[in-house]
Amino acid sequence: MDPALGPPDAMAEKRDELTPMMRQYHDLCARYDEAIVLFQVGDFYETFCGAAERSARLLEIALTSREDSTGEYPMAGIPIDNAESYIEELLEAGYRVAVADQVEEPGETSGVVERAVTRIVTPGTLTEDELLASDDNNFVAAIARGRGANTRPAADELALALLDVSTGDFLATSSASDEAIADEVSRFGPAEAVVGPDAPADVLPEECMVTPFDDRAFDRDRAGETVSSYFGDPDALLASDAEIRACGALLAYAEYARGGEHEGERGDGTERDEAADSPVAAGESQGDRLEYLTHLTRYDPREYLLLDAVALRSLELFEPRAVRGREDATLVGVLDETACALGGRKLRDWLRRPLLEPRRIEARHDAVEELTGSVQTREHCHELLRDVYDLERLIGRISRERANARDLRSLRDTLAVVPELRDQLADADCDRLTALRDELDPLADVRDLIDDAIVADPPIEITEGGIVAEDYDADLDDLRGTARDGKQWIDDLEARERERTGVDSLKVGYNSVHGYYIEVTNPNLDAVPENYQRRQTLKNSERFVTPELKEREDEIVGAEERADEREYELFCDVRRTVADEVERVQRLADALATLDALVSLATVAAQYDYCRPEILDREAADGGLEIDIEGGRHPVVERTQESFVPNGARLSPERRLAVITGPNMSGKSTYMRQVAQIVLLAQVGSFVPAESARLTPVDRIFTRVGASDDIAGGRSTFMVEMDELATILRDADERSLVLLDEVGRGTSTADGLAIAQAITEHLHDEVGATTLFATHHHPLTELADDLPAAFTLHFAVDQTDGEVVFHHEIEPGAATGSYGVEVATAAGVPEAVVDRSRELVEQATPAENDAPTADAAATQYADGGELPADVAAELRALDVGHLTPVDALTELDRLQRLLEE
Repeated sequence: MDPALGPPDAMAEKRDELTPMMRQYHDLCARYDEAIVLFQVGDFYETFCGAAERSARLLEIALTSREDSTGEYPMAGIPIDNAESYIEELLEAGYRVAVADQVEEPGETSGVVERAVTRIVTPGTLTEDELLASDDNNFVAAIARGRGANTRPAADELALALLDVSTGDFLATSSASDEAIADEVSRFGPAEAVVGPDAPADVLPEECMVTPFDDRAFDRDRAGETVSSYFGDPDALLASDAEIRACGALLAYAEYARGGEHEGERGDGTERDEAADSPVAAGESQGDRLEYLTHLTRYDPREYLLLDAVALRSLELFEPRAVRGREDATLVGVLDETACALGGRKLRDWLRRPLLEPRRIEARHDAVEELTGSVQTREHCHELLRDVYDLERLIGRISRERANARDLRSLRDTLAVVPELRDQLADADCDRLTALRDELDPLADVRDLIDDAIVADPPIEITEGGIVAEDYDADLDDLRGTARDGKQWIDDLEARERERTGVDSLKVGYNSVHGYYIEVTNPNLDAVPENYQRRQTLKNSERFVTPELKEREDEIVGAEERADEREYELFCDVRRTVADEVERVQRLADALATLDALVSLATVAAQYDYCRPEILDREAADGGLEIDIEGGRHPVVERTQESFVPNGARLSPERRLAVITGPNMSGKSTYMRQVAQIVLLAQVGSFVPAESARLTPVDRIFTRVGASDDIAGGRSTFMVEMDELATILRDADERSLVLLDEVGRGTSTADGLAIAQAITEHLHDEVGATTLFATHHHPLTELADDLPAAFTLHFAVDQTDGEVVFHHEIEPGAATGSYGVEVATAAGVPEAVVDRSRELVEQATPAENDAPTADAAATQYADGGELPADVAAELRALDVGHLTPVDALTELDRLQRLLEE
């Protein structure tokens, strides 16, 4: 076990002999043995023993020691005021952190100060702005296995629950397919997950931290009670036992991370130390309830366009594929013109989950069209939205009682913008904008409360006064008046005493240790009156106090202390009152987020000449897809290049498989991705980069694009390619859009061509998916002539004096060659290598050149020799047109073994 985690061995052996404070530390480490415990001692968070040694190295802080009767223990500490930056480093090193604060005032207890874990900081449960890396959602997930719908047998379903603890976003879904849940995990990218009994952790990506947690939290009855305590009857809200288990366990874990405690078995199946067990059962809270969790949204993945991890990467929705690519060279990078964090998160959610229902898609298009056509409304809304704070995280902090007075003023400033936004939408015509206007609740009562109660520019600290406005509370005003009157008396005291004593250098001052004093320099001590009482002796002067001054001091200090206490009470009352309106604030936040996202889409459409796509009825294309794009452009590439050549696309049930040929760098991959991105943008509700577009909503986009390997997982480039192809062939249907780029490159020419042909035939004959297939296997263009719904496209080039000129225009028919040598020349390959390549090309037989026939490719060894007659005969006898891809691979493997023999 990591020596930084769990109770230190050196302390465990002597637990009963430890000092009370060190015993507290030991017991907290035993209770929270999956985390590094930061233990408050005064103004520092301390760690001891193995945790101290590890922290000192990671955080580059001093390693000291603490000694008691049982021995000397290594110690390292971080200042509480700057704790978040150190906690961030511990998280990046892969640790969880349990923050144990003093929960008693040192002066109010005669024994050791009580400490308790007030929060557990993990990658998925971050709420502090300093630790959250971006404005995007930060999800923690729960995976649970359980009984599905009533028509399914027990343990037939896998459920996924997702919670953003910082915003309160809470989602749940389930499926009979583990792969479908893996796709949903990829869609949302949780930072952390808890996994229930019998649930597979392999649906989670490697970068997701898997946290052990009490298996009993996944118990159906206990999880149901937890869900019920937040949202009511779980059976009415969720679709299966699996979903209830996942949601209940996730809520329990979120409460635990808030500082709640759970006893019994840990998630790894081992028992906790009984001496360290919490008295609270899993799921029972100790003031750790998350009051701002007011909505749980259950969704079906089939309600949205499905994008698995491969498609998300290939289409560069959120991250560029190129290692040295520009960070903003992504689809979200070109679309995001949002003015506030709320809108940015909403836009990313829309990109993760494009719509399928034409009515919902067109409602967004209506709003974007109206905002695109109304420049003043769009720009005024954008400017106003700049002043909107992140209300979702703000109300979360307020509900968790972690908000300060400045947070309340931020809420007030946001509410001040809402009436102006409503005015901007007063003349809106489309239903979506009209509905949004009605949803923009100004929360006038909350705004007035904050205006009345909190000063305009409050300090950060909430316990030291200066945050509550004048005239808000009569008792507070009286206390402040007493303090002011006393200070005025003291201000006048200096002039009176100078006149009485004749000492012009006499002065009245104050410090936090000795209070108010009258200071007289040594040469003037003879003039000190008899009623002066010595308080402090300095090198060049003496400080005195009088009975009257001491009485006034008691009045002032007492009034100020009581005023500070009263201010804190009033602030907490205001904060609780605001927290009671959490649902109204969250509804407003959603409306602001939606408006910001729509304004962003309209801004992009107006600036970059996007058009409104026509969304076709899903039944209009006889069960297939209709995609008709004129002058389409790649939304990302056109922003990064000086010029871009538009290209159209026409796909229908009768023309649904396009075999695309042409040289490397001619634009095949860009073209395929631009078609997919235009489709995706249309279903997000955005306008699209094209002269015109009409399309049927796509259920799923599959991609097999680019070369990648998984060496750590034992998978070569070719095996990764085959895995991706297997997913496509298994899950695609006539409502899918499939992009294939250079299938079969990772093996021999004959094998690759055979696989590519078999896949093409299967997609055409069995799957019926709309497919764009870019390839250098030129025989596939001949195959396209034999398949009724297949056709060929190519990117034409001009060749002059050995130099290739790319036009990047797509045309009907097949390319005349791949021009690989010419592309190598353009890439800067040494001239000697290029010349030798040309010689070899000229020596090659026509069958070996750019476009060999299927028979020639299938009957030649890689070294140019002839196949044995029996193997050649078997190859010719194969009915390739009726082989499944798996059968084709099996036959190829068998024939390859024959050759080796």
